[in-house]
Amino acid sequence: MAQMGFFDLSDRYASLDANKEPRFEIDAVVPWDKFRLALERVWRKPMDAVLTFKMVVLSAPFNLSDDRIEYQVRDRLSLMRFLRLGPEGRVSDAKTVWFYLEPLTQAGLVETLFKQFDSHLARQCYIARGSQVLYASILAVPRDRNTRDENKTVKSGDVPEDWKDKPAKRSQKDVDARCSEEEQNAVRGIVLPASKHGKSNKGYKNDVNVDRKHKLVRRYHVSDAAQHDSQAVDHMLMRGNNGSGVWADSAYRSEEMDGTLRDRKLKSHIHRKGKRGKPLTEQAKGSNRIKSSVRVRVEHVFGAQVGGMSDTPVRRIGMVRARAKIRMKNLAYNMRSFVQLRRMNPCAA
Repeated sequence: MAQMGFFDLSDRYASLDANKEPRFEIDAVVPWDKFRLALERVWRKPMDAVLTFKMVVLSAPFNLSDDRIEYQVRDRLSLMRFLRLGPEGRVSDAKTVWFYLEPLTQAGLVETLFKQFDSHLARQCYIARGSQVLYASILAVPRDRNTRDENKTVKSGDVPEDWKDKPAKRSQKDVDARCSEEEQNAVRGIVLPASKHGKSNKGYKNDVNVDRKHKLVRRYHVSDAAQHDSQAVDHMLMRGNNGSGVWADSAYRSEEMDGTLRDRKLKSHIHRKGKRGKPLTEQAKGSNRIKSSVRVRVEHVFGAQVGGMSDTPVRRIGMVRARAKIRMKNLAYNMRSFVQLRRMNPCAA
């Protein structure tokens, strides 16, 4: 095998630059060292905290396992360059990635990192503007092959007896994930139901608040998939948006929701829904179509996460780990969107 020449690596980097690899732009515009202090509160050497965090950021959009992210970094020159490592650079192995990610998860630090980056966005002129758009997406978990009795026991909040003396089996069972009843979905009018084609999608729900102007995730709430959309509203509504409107699908409409918006001096643009024996009027249907033209902007967020960022199941078991994984996915989305916003307008005040 021929030895790599002096200019071979720089030529390869130049080729990658010509193709505008988005990770290079993310590396250039994200203030990684701003995260160092928070990370080093829970992470210790030997691995550099920022380098390890960047590996976690790489794995979040595509939901890669620890083993897979180790392989991808070793295999792909573009990922090594994102980490600012040369071909001879030391790469964290899968066990190290897990060892670093676990305390980050247990400390709930991803929320702090998300807020830090949101503050950076504001300093770069990308503050929340143009009103708030609410939406929810369900992220499935790998299907458990449980019996009906086991599922019934798990749903009641208990652990089946034969799991208790089998720790290896118990560790592979996600007892926190839930799925909504198909009948409840039909009544509530959830746009992304927890069951499709008669099959239940057990998992977690990612409720987000996206600003209409920039389509950045400003607030979010992670729960099991059985929680109704309206229960997450108090966690998602924000005061910093310069617009007073709130846009959402009909799953969010209720008298309680209307009262909450009035108390916060916010204007409702929530879709109306028909009732049994009382369908929507043509005027109400026309109003919903107008609202959809605005609300569709938040669907671009999930379009990016599902299409460009992979829609594979949540592979972290339990609410704490799944919540951290989904939070990281929201943070990674904002980092990618930040690059796109800078391309279109360096300072969109």
